[in-house]
Amino acid sequence: MTRRGQLVLVAATVVAVALVPILFASLQLGYHDDVRATADYDDDPSVDALRVLERAVATESASIPSQYAWAVNDSAVTALRTGLGPRLDRLQTSRIEDGIHYNITYNGTATQQWKDANCPSGPDRQFGDCTADRGVVAQDRVGRTHVLAVGFDVATTTERGETDVTVVLETSGRSSR
Repeated sequence: MTRRGQLVLVAATVVAVALVPILFASLQLGYHDDVRATADYDDDPSVDALRVLERAVATESASIPSQYAWAVNDSAVTALRTGLGPRLDRLQTSRIEDGIHYNITYNGTATQQWKDANCPSGPDRQFGDCTADRGVVAQDRVGRTHVLAVGFDVATTTERGETDVTVVLETSGRSSR
């Protein structure tokens, strides 16, 4: 063999040896059937629960103004919570087969904070007083009770762990000015 042939053979050996760690690294990063696709991690089941809650709150709060005067706003809050009850119960167990459980409770502290930040006081406001009652913010509008927001704590339990979310869902009649 010539000197040039030996040099080519040594260079090829060096390159082959350098590729061995790359081969092992690629095997470690390769496909494993227990690993979920990345898209599955982006699908947070809490988001699904919040969508259902948002629709339920909007639907249930729509009829409150026509049924309840401001003088009985506590009855309006009770009616709203009673109307939401069956939906919350169904939602909490709706994905048990998928290994997902929701624990949903009202959050009075979050609604009080929302009320303080979003319900103006003083002579320049267009509507009447607001109240935060049992996780529901309601407002006096021309003597009728309007639901502005409802606060929830949603704990989502899956095989990967638990996610806790606090949310205040605004109704379609949100303008509180």
